[in-house]
Amino acid sequence: MIFSLIAGLVGGLGLFLLGMRLMTKGLRLAAGNALRNLLGKWTKTPLRGLISGFTITALVQSSSAITVAVIGFVNAGLMSMPQSVGVIFGSNIGTTVTGWIVAAVGVNVKVKALALPLIGVGALLRLTGGQTRRTPVGDALTGFGIFFLGIEILQSTFQDLGTVVDLAAYNIGGIPGILLFVVVGAVLTLLMQSSSAAMALILTATMSGILTLESAAAAAIGTNIGTTSTALLSVLGATHNAIKVAAAHIIFNLVTGLVALVAIRPLLLIVAWLTGFIDGNDTATAIAVFHTLFNILGVIIFLPFTDRLVEFLDQHIGREAAMLGRPRYIDDNVLKTPSLAMDALFMELGRLGEMARLMCQKGLNADFRHKNFYQDKAAFESLSADIRSFCVKIQRLDLPEQAATMLPTALRVNQYFRRTVDIMSEMYKQFDRPVMGLPEHTQRHVDAFKQEIRDILNVAHTPCSVEFATLHKQMGQLDDTYHALKDELLKTGATGELSLNDMVANLEFHSRMRAMCEKAVKGTTFWSLLRDIELTCAAADADNEYSWKREA
Repeated sequence: MIFSLIAGLVGGLGLFLLGMRLMTKGLRLAAGNALRNLLGKWTKTPLRGLISGFTITALVQSSSAITVAVIGFVNAGLMSMPQSVGVIFGSNIGTTVTGWIVAAVGVNVKVKALALPLIGVGALLRLTGGQTRRTPVGDALTGFGIFFLGIEILQSTFQDLGTVVDLAAYNIGGIPGILLFVVVGAVLTLLMQSSSAAMALILTATMSGILTLESAAAAAIGTNIGTTSTALLSVLGATHNAIKVAAAHIIFNLVTGLVALVAIRPLLLIVAWLTGFIDGNDTATAIAVFHTLFNILGVIIFLPFTDRLVEFLDQHIGREAAMLGRPRYIDDNVLKTPSLAMDALFMELGRLGEMARLMCQKGLNADFRHKNFYQDKAAFESLSADIRSFCVKIQRLDLPEQAATMLPTALRVNQYFRRTVDIMSEMYKQFDRPVMGLPEHTQRHVDAFKQEIRDILNVAHTPCSVEFATLHKQMGQLDDTYHALKDELLKTGATGELSLNDMVANLEFHSRMRAMCEKAVKGTTFWSLLRDIELTCAAADADNEYSWKREA
């Protein structure tokens, strides 16, 4: 008997989780780019973001999928932090839809009469769909059916469990009982990494009469608190934007859970008034209402303070990286004097070039796999965009002839440095870690090539040095070294010491490395032409501008 109960609990929960996975993945694939377009176009304000977050989460039944999409949009600059926070608020309300489905199915529907046809139709669509949209739609329908079967098995198992074990004894009531079930809900969510699965378990236990309304409500609060663990795990080693989005999610859930915990009994009275709940009838619907109600309450509390929350996150997460990406010299004040504006632009371009070269050095030292690349890239792109906008403003001024002729060169410098970082980004995305265990004679060529690039970047870092004038000659020597490396790789591939795939990957990888160095040097060279280099060095010595801390 005990074994069959355990098997029922584990099997029912397994069916529920499998159904959720199929349903979420199927709906997401069936929607295609529609979800991406909706997030991109309908999140212009936090309020619209909230509505979009709720709608999409309710459709795909996965707040985690929405959070990942939001992080991608923020990193790409397609969504601001206030907009993303609005989506996170909405997704929390969207997750409560699962509770409504469970309550509706458990109370009003004969589960097998609904589940089995869904599984049959879904399987048929999957088998006949091929590469069409019918395949993910079939997965989604099958997921729904398995999801409903899981609910029925859990419900019947809990009913049998109630005849064997006096679970009502654990409904101790009062503050200790409320706190106990908050912990139970949080632990269930932590273990299953799904607040929806935890809510399904709580609702089926409630429908079976095992949990009182108050205990179930406390457990529902616990699921909201427990889901913060998923957010924490998802941002280990992530970018600052990802950490900010996850932090907004965690703060919202913790504060909302605390408010719901303090006001649990008044909220249950409101639920009773809304649902006409009397003497234990339809407790699942009451819990679904409670779960939705306190999440809406949290949104009402947080939405007016979205900007302040974002400001708080900006101040405490990735502040140094954010400051690195902000202009230090260019602003609207210097535009009043065109010559000063050009001087400020020159200095800011110097900062941009140093950022690009430092990223190159980090990449060389870590085979273009260092973990901070994307946060460095975000800071670089932010500063580059500000420089470009500043150039547009300068164009509108009545510039002296000399300044007017320098502006195209400034734009060219910005573009060369941007291309340097773009090449690095391509290397991070398209290439695995370069082949380990190259033949010793080949590895010597690789090491010599990389060392020459390091030396060139070090010279480019010091435009006041005597060696700076020899950059052109050094680039010619680098070309010779590259062609020697290329010949060596081709020979190694031809003799079978290196597989052809690895040979091609190495040729492309090192070709891009040479291009990266070339763009960085061109950017620095044209930058040095913008102003008298002797005056530049004098200003640098006075301001200590060129004593940048090297981290490579």
